[in-house]
Amino acid sequence: MKIEILKVEKEKIEVELDNLTIAELLRDMLWGDDSVILAAWKRDHPSKNPILVLQTKGKDAKKVLISTIEKIQKINDELISQFKKIK
Repeated sequence: MKIEILKVEKEKIEVELDNLTIAELLRDMLWGDDSVILAAWKRDHPSKNPILVLQTKGKDAKKVLISTIEKIQKINDELISQFKKIK
């Protein structure tokens, strides 16, 4: 997966992703953090990559994004574990 950081500030980050599904998953999961005041993705045209925009209040946006990715990874690991138990 290709990720390009377009803009980084303390409470705002913009990241270009090459996968709309991942952008939507991140957007949805980011809203679980109380410091998030904006979590959305945009794209100029359907043929262009989505840009995830995250703005926080009181927390470092990059740290919030990394923490959310780690939560998604944990959920994914649990899901894989449950599927491996199925016979």
